[in-house]
Formats: sequence, structure tokens, C-alpha cells
Amino acid sequence: MMGHENHSFTSDFILLGLFSSSQSSLVFFSFIFIIFIMAVTENTVMILLLLRDSRLHTPMYFLLSHLSFMDILHISNIVPKMVTDFLSGSRSISFAGCGIQIFLSLTLLGGECLLLAAMSYDRYVAICHPLHYPILMNDYVRVLMAGGSWLVGTVNSIVHTAYALHFPFCGSRAIDHFFCEVPAMLKLSCVDTTLYEREAYVSGIIFLFIPVSLIFVSYVQILLTVFQMKSSEAQKKSFSTCSFHMIVVTMYYGPFIFTYMRPKSYHTLGQDKYLAIFYTILTPTLNPIIYSFRNKDVLEAMKNMLKCNCLH
Repeated sequence: MMGHENHSFTSDFILLGLFSSSQSSLVFFSFIFIIFIMAVTENTVMILLLLRDSRLHTPMYFLLSHLSFMDILHISNIVPKMVTDFLSGSRSISFAGCGIQIFLSLTLLGGECLLLAAMSYDRYVAICHPLHYPILMNDYVRVLMAGGSWLVGTVNSIVHTAYALHFPFCGSRAIDHFFCEVPAMLKLSCVDTTLYEREAYVSGIIFLFIPVSLIFVSYVQILLTVFQMKSSEAQKKSFSTCSFHMIVVTMYYGPFIFTYMRPKSYHTLGQDKYLAIFYTILTPTLNPIIYSFRNKDVLEAMKNMLKCNCLH
């Protein structure tokens, strides 16, 4: 056993990735790279807009700025390594590098799950209890929500990263994934991981089922309030906004739940890595569009920023 543990700390892993280095994979690789550039650009622009325009200094946009920062870090933790591996033909990743990927990924995934729930609560208060909004979403509350998402996500990640990496890995060290993700790595372990899977299931309830339930309840309450409005235009706009938000939430939480809350024996080769595309690559690109760039205030702030740059 000690020999296996020592071996785990000195040998590299192999990431099989999404695609091979063949010419036929070039189109798919280019698509992923373009999405990465779009995600980083969109989220960076969003943060700059929120920093420079005082009209966007509200609790909702404060939470959105943290969401954008999480999305930049998350996709940057994964795609550059994919690009490097594809161009160089080398697919190895060190044990330490794998640990860093797991830690950052779990921190940002967990933090974003909690942050999305906080954002849905913000919308619920703004629409259903507008008179109490300044009290229920004051500066202390919004900082507590954002800081709590980062802190709880980090603590959870430290525990799971340390626990997952202490398992001995025997035989093949080829991870059938495009980054180091815990469920894919557990399949390489030569010991029983049932106890850890049970603990991961509990974390899944805290970070997945509870937040997604809160989001669902919040939007149901929002829709019920909106349907009581007399303005059909307001109803149509609110319903459209809620629909887009729920599509993104489903794309994020659905594959995430399916990946992390199944027993190891139910994970099929190659399936998890395609599901992971949704919550690691696609949603960081869609979040700014759905939550921000469809908003009049954000579009107006962008126009003002472009005017200022043109004048200079």
C-alpha cells in the first residue's frame, strides 16, 4: 500500500482529452478555443462595465461581477491545458498539477452553485418584495452572500481534493477526461471508494439539490407575482427572462448532478467528459449573455464606454 501511495505522488497522469491530435479534430478544437476567447472577453467586459458605471453598483450586479470572475477562472483552469496538449501532442499532467485543477474546479463549481442561488434570491426580493429590497439586500447581505460562496466553496474543495488524492492509483494512469475531475479519477483507484462516494453525495445535496431547489422556488414565486401584474408587456418580458435563466440553470446543474451524484459503478467511459462541457465551457460563455447583456442598463453602460473610448 505504501508503495502505491508513493507511486501516486511521483507519477504523472495522462489526460485522454476530448479529441485526438488528428486533422479531423481541428474543427472541434477551433470551436472550443473560440468559445474560450468569447467567455473570457465577455466576462472581462462585464466586470469592467460594473466597475466603471455607478448605475450598475447594485446588489444584483455586484453578485454578477463575482459570477463573471468565477467563470473566467474556471474556464481558464481547463481550456489552456487542453489547447497546450492538442498543439504539443503531450497529454501528461503532474500529480501536483492535477491536484491544482481539482481544487480550483471544485472551489469554483461549488461557489458558483451557491452564488446562482443567491442571485435568484436577489431577483425574488426585487420583484416580490420591492419595498423591502434595500433592507433585505443591503451591503452587508450582498458581501456575505458573495464571500460565503467563495469561502464555503473553498473549504469544501480543500476537503474533497485532499480526500480524493490520497487514494492509491494502480495500473493505468490514463484519465478518460479533458481535465482532472474526481469521478473520472476514482475509476483509477485500486481501493474501495464507497465511503468517499457517500460523503460526496452529501456535498452534492448541499451544493446542488438545495441551491437548485431554492432557484426553482424563487422563480416560481417570481412568475406568480408577475402574472398578477396588469401589464401584458411586463408579463411577457419577465417570463422570457425567467425562461432563459432556467435554461442556463438546467444546463449547469443537470450535467453536474448527473456526474457527481452517481455511484462510480454507473459512470461509463467517455460519458462524463462530454457532460462536463456544459458546466465548464458552455455556461461561462452563456452567463454574461443571459444575465447581463440582455439588460438595458448594461447595454447603455456599454454604449457609454464605447463612446468614451472613441472620443479618447
